[in-house]
Amino acid sequence: MDSDTRRQKQQALMAELVERKIRTHARRLYQNRGRVDGYALQDWVQAESEVLGNSVLAPLYRKIRVENGPSSQFEDEENSQMSANSVPSEVLV
Repeated sequence: MDSDTRRQKQQALMAELVERKIRTHARRLYQNRGRVDGYALQDWVQAESEVLGNSVLAPLYRKIRVENGPSSQFEDEENSQMSANSVPSEVLV
């Protein structure tokens, strides 16, 4: 494996770890609100802001998000209603 490929894989792994932290934090926000539906995007943006604000990996995460495009999770969420007991897909680990 050449060094560029190795670096890309390492960066993708680091970005995945940051996204997992964001997802976990967004789930916590959802649960703290009493699992009230309709705030998935707000929870995600707040969690992303709070996690990235404390992370040295924020520039890498943003770079990879721009290169790979936005996640389709919110589009899927907007097209389907969540049941009262479900957790939004973007906040699942």
